[in-house]
Parts: sequence; structure tokens; C-alpha cells
Amino acid sequence: MKQLPAIVLISLFAFSCAQSSWEKSSEGVVIYPKNAQHQSAKALMIVPLGDEIIRVSASATKTFSDAPSLSVLPGLPSVEYTVEEKEGKVIVATSKTKVEVSMKTGAIDFYDAEGNLILGGKEDGGTRLKAMEVDGVRGYELQQVFESSEDEALYGLGQHQAGEMNYKSKNEELFQYNTKVSIPFVVSTKNYGILWDNYSLSRFGDPRPYGQISQFKLVDVKGEEGGLTATYIDNTDSVHVFLERKEATIDYENLETIENFPKGFSFDRAKITWEGKLQPKESGLFHFLLYYAGYTKIWIDGQLLADKWRTAWNPSVAKFPIDMNAGQDYDIKLEWYPDGGVSYIGLKALSPVPAGQQNDISFYSEMGDQIDYYFMKGNSVDDVISRYRTLTGKAQVMPKWAMGFWQSRERYKTQEELLSTLDEFRKRRIPIDNIVQDWSYWPVEKWGSHDFDTARFPDVEGMIKQVHDKHARILISVWPKFYLGTEHYKEFDKYGWIYQQAIKDSICDWIFPGYIGSFYDAYSEDARKLFWKQIDEKLYSKGIDAWWLDATEPDILSNASVEYRKKLMNPTALGPSTQYFNAYALMNAKGIYEGQRAKNPVDRVFILTRSGFSGMQRYGTTTWSGDIGTTWEDMKAQITAGINFSMSGLPYWTMDIGGFCVQKKFERAKEGSEDMEEWRELNTRWYQFGAFVPLFRVHGQFPYREIYNIAPEKHPAYQSMLYYNKLRYRLMPYIYSLTGAVYFDDYTIMRGLAMDFSADKNVLNIGDQFMFGPSMMVCPVTEYEARQRAVYFPAHTGWYDLYSGEYLEGGQKAEVTAPYERMPLYICEGSIVPAGPEIEYTDQKPDVPIDIYVYSGKDGSFNLYEDESTNYNYEKGKYSVIGFEYSEAVKTLKILARQGEFEGMIKDRVFRIHKISKQDAVPFLSEKGLVQTINYNGEAVEVKL
Repeated sequence: MKQLPAIVLISLFAFSCAQSSWEKSSEGVVIYPKNAQHQSAKALMIVPLGDEIIRVSASATKTFSDAPSLSVLPGLPSVEYTVEEKEGKVIVATSKTKVEVSMKTGAIDFYDAEGNLILGGKEDGGTRLKAMEVDGVRGYELQQVFESSEDEALYGLGQHQAGEMNYKSKNEELFQYNTKVSIPFVVSTKNYGILWDNYSLSRFGDPRPYGQISQFKLVDVKGEEGGLTATYIDNTDSVHVFLERKEATIDYENLETIENFPKGFSFDRAKITWEGKLQPKESGLFHFLLYYAGYTKIWIDGQLLADKWRTAWNPSVAKFPIDMNAGQDYDIKLEWYPDGGVSYIGLKALSPVPAGQQNDISFYSEMGDQIDYYFMKGNSVDDVISRYRTLTGKAQVMPKWAMGFWQSRERYKTQEELLSTLDEFRKRRIPIDNIVQDWSYWPVEKWGSHDFDTARFPDVEGMIKQVHDKHARILISVWPKFYLGTEHYKEFDKYGWIYQQAIKDSICDWIFPGYIGSFYDAYSEDARKLFWKQIDEKLYSKGIDAWWLDATEPDILSNASVEYRKKLMNPTALGPSTQYFNAYALMNAKGIYEGQRAKNPVDRVFILTRSGFSGMQRYGTTTWSGDIGTTWEDMKAQITAGINFSMSGLPYWTMDIGGFCVQKKFERAKEGSEDMEEWRELNTRWYQFGAFVPLFRVHGQFPYREIYNIAPEKHPAYQSMLYYNKLRYRLMPYIYSLTGAVYFDDYTIMRGLAMDFSADKNVLNIGDQFMFGPSMMVCPVTEYEARQRAVYFPAHTGWYDLYSGEYLEGGQKAEVTAPYERMPLYICEGSIVPAGPEIEYTDQKPDVPIDIYVYSGKDGSFNLYEDESTNYNYEKGKYSVIGFEYSEAVKTLKILARQGEFEGMIKDRVFRIHKISKQDAVPFLSEKGLVQTINYNGEAVEVKL
């Protein structure tokens, strides 16, 4: 008998039990709410996927889609659970989680095994499914709303640039864009998480799009209603007013809306202001969104709410809430210097909603077959992230070389430039493991060929061999983009695997004189295989080590509207781009990862990608924060961006240290000028911060980013950058052990303070400090010429200054010193921090002594992880762990018996044990405090401290 597809079986099941209010099937427990209203769910399915993982599906009909998830792993094992009906509710219970579903409304509440409410559903069920159709494909607009505890904080949602840390009561539009990575996952300090399994444009918080400022009563500077006074000055030198007019909207956000600029207006040396008054029509909290490129300032009622810069071609956003009263006038002034070239600006707002509604947890998506989300819980945020990775896949142990220093620039134009840069690092004995070849190494008219321009790169295999001979690896930029007429384009086009809208519209890119091309459809499995085949033949076969997958949003046309972006990638092999808008980077990385592992199952895959999505971590990926700007504000925004990205379940993140897009004042800076000193200080402070994110990577446009090009050797900028580079390498035993914990314990390296100190409510909104692993609190300096900064020391533990070893009590905020050359760094008591020798690349001196620094005051532990560094043998059990346990009560350090082994393992180790205490301040890496040297052969040892 032919087996019926799952969707048919589910449909038959639904028909057979249409007279019942609920039924248990092989799929899960299905409930049919009795009072299902228009646009609410007609059927709910509860599927326990673990004792603390629950899948919930909500359908507008009495059938459920069987379409496989792109993010969630297939074939997750079932778990035992019980079902009962009680007091109008269906109760589904595992050994640790209880789900109660109202048979009347479909409202869902989640409890722990003891009956404590963890997450409550809305009384009416909180579901909305509105029928819609795109390209002949039917689907639904979707929304799910939950009650949110007043005292919880929420993190995750990916990487965004508005400097927001805690997303409680905030709004975030979830789509992919250069510098913006959207991951529909939140984790709560109540130790639960929600993965919203949808790939379309989504919104967290308010489901409405931001509205135009025409929602206000607008008054210009003359007192006339109908708009603000817009003054266009096309030459700031002569202050020539090109045009003054009344405008009811400020909406020049993309290539379509900028057509509404005054005809003939030049952005060169331009200035535009909008001035007047806003009068809201209702009272409450308005959420404003400023979209900006160039130099932008906005004042409301005299308060400066944003002072920003971004390069003209790559805008960013600023957000600010304002509590406003209906009928009251608010002065507004927006001042904008476009900074040359076509630029973008916009100002929008969300009108107030009831306070309770703004505090809710809400996910909205433009299109899907049904609502699908996963509730997960644990005893900590780490537990929740572990459940997330159970659902979406393990993150690998990165190759050890990837945890060293990455030198990049936009771009090494020749083979000689790349090799001479590496040579200079080795000559100066600056630690480095990785050199990067950015885009445009190919012949100018052959983007997508993956060929090197032989005039500039005459011996590619020889170049790669020289890199390897110098103990380094090479990463190369590979775009999913192909020029029309190239051989690789033709291969994709033959099978319909290339998006056609850009070809039909003759979209030319920015390379002179302009070339037509498009992107391949990464949603097609066969297209992904072809993409890997081309890369393998042209690059991997030559010895390339790692992949830089750029523009994977996909950015087919920068600054296109969202609607046109959908057209440019439509249709996908899976369906309309409206439905699959956000998952391109996931599918693109999947093809490279699976292709390389099939070709070479030994060497670890490493992928750097500009976009990301739920589940990316299983494909050997690191995401970087895109083409950010060279400003102190952008530097500061990377702290919250990196923390929230990491708390979205993806543990490997990095950024362009120093910022990618350079302000003209820095491009033109002369030796001895104020601009040059600011440039050097900005890079120094950013470098200090960048040494303590998961990947340590420098990249950007001119001026060149090698430390010897930033400052001369005796300059404090050079000396500070060299210090932190060497410190990173001294910490390699600590850092590489963290990568082991990422795989084996589902650990998160870059940690919001709430992950480790959630009992201290003062940490919940701190977005300028974070933990690097379990021990080190990182406090970047993000203001020019600042020589001190405020630091909050979380309560319930004590803290040691890394540089001096001096002890500070927790639970206090203090102004601490931050000299030019040093960033504040602190170690929490109870820490055990291993450190290695000075090295210039990660696999140098593998058998030398390791220093173990014990920060007393509390019990502590640390697992020193080692493996073969570059292969996947750890998946087969080929690794070792040496546990260290410190007891404060008896002042004893136990070095536990080694667990596991691998080929090439150093069996006999020398450990030099150092103690730091409240009474004895010992600087990190100091010989002071050395207690004992231990010759360790794998057997347990105790050391009295």
C-alpha cells in the first residue's frame, strides 16, 4: 500500500475527530478551540520534543503543513508525555514541563513541573492568522502574543545597530540588511526562550510598521499647518538655498523614495533641515525611528536625541521613545549633511499602544503556512541556549587558528601586497594566524568566475603555499553573485537557478562602467551543489582554507526598498520570496559546509558571513556585523549587537575593528593633526575591545588597518594594540577551552551580564560591559579622550583588576581609570584562568608550561580542553579535558585526572600555579604569586594554596 503524505494523514485525522475538542495522535496533541474567532487558530498542535522543549503549531484550518523547517533539525527524538482534560483545559505534561491549553479559546500557558507559571498566553489565545496570497501561493499573515512578566528582561533577536540591550517593551523589525542580522529568537531572564520558526519579514513587539510623521499635526516655522519647513542648501560654502518647501513626510529611505528629492538638487556640500512643530493626536509613548546616512542630528523640544554619521551608501538607524501629550506642540529640528553622493534619510514613528500591550511578547510575520514556534526552558540562560542548539544544531569547535588574529583590508589588490603584509607581521613579531583576501581579486568583468586576475596574482597556488609556510591561513571572499554572460552564470541560468529580475531590469552594479548580474538561488539544493562545485574547482583545490560569504542578505541591489528586494530574489525554489525572505544566508552556508565536508571530511570548515539566521551555527559559521562606520557611536553599538547576537544562540561573532566605512576627516588626516590623533585613538580603543570578542579581526577601507600603518612603533596606539594582540595569544588555552565548551556544553563565549548575574537586577540593561567566558568582564572605552569610565561590578561576587590584581567588592558602580593604553578588565573571584607563553601563531610551542591563575574568594572550576586543533576527530571522542577545582574552604586546588586522549597529545604537562587573593594583589601574567610548579602526567594532583 502506498504511504500517504503526512499532510494528508493530518487532514484525515482532523476530519475524523472534528466532533472532538482534542485528540492525541502520532503527531502530537491537537486541540480545536470551541470559540475560535475569525483570524484566530482553528486548531493547535502541541508536540513535546524534549522534557523542556515544546513545539506549538497553530492553523487557520483543521490541517497542518508538513513542510520541513529550515532552522530546526529533522528527526528529533520523541519524549514521553501525558495528556489529560481538566477543568476546561487540555494538559500536556513531560517530566519537567506542563502545557495547559484552554479548550475554549486556545490560550496556552507554560508551567514547570511544580506548577509555577513560566510564560502565559493571552486570554483570547493570542493568535492571528489572516489569509493572503502572493504569486498565486496562499498563506497567512501571522501573529502570536504572550503575556510578559513585569520583572523579566529579554535578549536575542540577532544583531541590530540601535544600541538596545534589553528588548523588553521594545520593537524590532526583523529582516536582513548590511549591518543588520535578524534571528527570531528571544531568551528571558526567567530562563525560557521562544524560537519563532518563520522566514518572512517579521516584527518583534508592535506588529505595525513604523508610520510617517504625517500622523502628527505638523506646523512649519511660519506657523502654517500641513508640514515642516524643509530647507535645501546645495552649497554650504555659500549657504545657497536651493529650495524651501513644506513637507509632511521625511521619507527618503531607498532608491525609490529618493526620487522625490527636488529635481536638480546636488548632494555635494549639501545641507537639509526640517523644522517646525509636532502635535500628537493622542497621548502616550511614541517610538521614533530615524534612518540616516551622512551627518545627522535631531532635536525635539531642544533635546538632542541623536547625533550620528554613516557613509552615504550604507544607512543605519537610531531609535528613541518620547512620552507625548495629545494636542501639545513639540519643537522639532532635523539637521542633515548628506556627506556627498546619493544619501538616505527618514523619520517615522509608532503611535502609542496600551501599556500592557507594549509589554507583551509579540511575534508577527508577513507570510507563513501556519504559526510555528518552540518554547524551551531550563535552570539558566545557558540551559535555554542549549535547548535551542538541541533544536537547531550544535556549533562546532572552531579550528584553533581561527581563534588567533585576523588581518584584513579592503583590499589587498595584488599577490605582492598580501604576502608583504604577512611578511611585515612576521618581521615585527606581531602574532597573526590569518590573512584575508577580500573581493575583486578576479578580472574586473568576471565577477563570479572565482578566477584570479593573473596580472595581479600571477601564482595563486604559490602564494597560498607561502602563506602556509609562514604558519598562517588564508580566507577568501566569495559572493553568490554572477555577471551576465560569464561561464558560471550560464551554468546556473541553464537550470533556472539564477534570479532574473535584476537581469530583466538591467540593474548595473557600482564597478565602472557598470555590469549587469544577479545572485543564484540558494534555496535550491542542486544550485547549492553547483555553487560549491565551482568554488571547489577554482579555489578550494588551490589550497584556500576558509570562506568569506559576503552580501548574503542577499544584497542584490543596495538600498532597494524591501518590496523591490523581494522581487529581486523571487521566486525561490521553495516558494515566494515574501515567505522565504530572511533565510538566504542559512541556505548559502549550508551548501558550502556540506560541500566541503563531503569533499574533505577531515579539516574543519570555517565560514565568515555577513548575514545569519536561526541554525547557522551548525554550518561552521561566524557572522560579522557588516559595513559599520568609523565612529565612536558605531563602536559602542557593536557591544550590544555582539552580545545579543551571541544570546540568540549563535556563539561566533566578530566585527570590523576600527569600522569599515571611513569618515572623510580620517581619510584626509595628516600627521600631527587632531583628526589623526582621534583616528589612532578610535582604532586603539576598538582594538582593545576586539581582542575580547569570539573572533579577533581587523578590517576596513583606507586608511590601511595594519597596526604599523595606523601608528609608528613607539606611539602608544601601536604599543597598546600590540599588547592586546599578545594578551589574546597568551590567553589561548583559556580561549580554545571556551570553543570546546561551545560544542560539548552549548556554551556562549560573549555573554551579557544577565547570563551570569541575573539575580542582580542592576545588570539587566547594561549594554557596555560583558563577560568573555566565565571569568573576564570586559569594559570597552567608547568616548574620545576618555581616561576613565563608569563600571558596574555585579553583586554576589568580588572582582580583581586584571592589571594590578587589586580586589573590589561587587554590587557597586565606580569610576575607574582607563588610560589610553588600557581598557578596564576584571576577573571575578573564584576564577581559574590558564595562560600560555608568548607565541606568534596558535600552534607554536605546544608543550611549554601553562600558567594557572587562581583568583581566590570563592570556589571555582575550569576545564582545560585540548584536541587536534584542525579536524573533526573531537566528534569521535578524540580530545582531552583536564579539570581544575579550587576550594576556598580548604584553600586547595585540585588538578583532576585527565579525561580522554588524542593523537599528538602532550602527555606530560608543566603547570605553574599562581594565587591571587584580597590580601595579595598579583597582576595577571606576573611571576609574583607563583605558589608551585607541578609536573603533571595525567594523574590527579592537589596543590595547597
